[in-house]
Amino acid sequence: MAGALIAVVEDEPEMGNLLTQVLSESGYRCASATNGTEGLALSREVDLMLVDVMMPAMNGFAMVEEMRRQGVKTPVIYLSAKDKTKDVVRGLEAGGDDYLIKPFKLEELLARIKAALRRSRDTATELVWGDFRLDTSARKATRGNRDLHFSATEFQLLEAFFRCPDEVLSKRILLQKVWGDDGYRDDNIVELYVNYVRKKTEAYGGTRIIHTVRGKGYILADREPEP
Repeated sequence: MAGALIAVVEDEPEMGNLLTQVLSESGYRCASATNGTEGLALSREVDLMLVDVMMPAMNGFAMVEEMRRQGVKTPVIYLSAKDKTKDVVRGLEAGGDDYLIKPFKLEELLARIKAALRRSRDTATELVWGDFRLDTSARKATRGNRDLHFSATEFQLLEAFFRCPDEVLSKRILLQKVWGDDGYRDDNIVELYVNYVRKKTEAYGGTRIIHTVRGKGYILADREPEP
């Protein structure tokens, strides 16, 4: 998920700087902490955390245990030189979502970050994008401080986009996600409902967020995609 805010909780400056650079170059925003206490303070504000295990003040396992005790659900990937099976098990039982042993390949780390963010977004009941907020359990939507009102189908369509930001969704995929396509439905219904959702999300002078990608489908993005 491009633009996600990731906390790097690492007490070794060289490693912390390397991770921050790689994440920034990959389109993520970064926050930094050098011990578990600082990391805990960031845990509610970020989309994902990369956590070293051996740190001063509070180690990574203790930090994640405290996060989960406080009800913080932010995904955590441990980055640790502790490579014993008992350490991996300890970290996962403490509430971590993944465990990567140092040294690791940066390509693998980026792939695991992407997978963790996708899992988190797929199960989230509150979705935030820009100045929009969707509460999928209560079926409520807001943009800024304005409530937006959608029909059940319109809300499902908007939710489908919010769960796959910056990804092109074809009409066929949207038919499957929203209408449970039986193979007989005319895909022009997608275009019709996209227009309904656009009209409501762009009310009161709001900028367009659902863009057409010619010949491919639609995308939730902050700007018109390049041809």
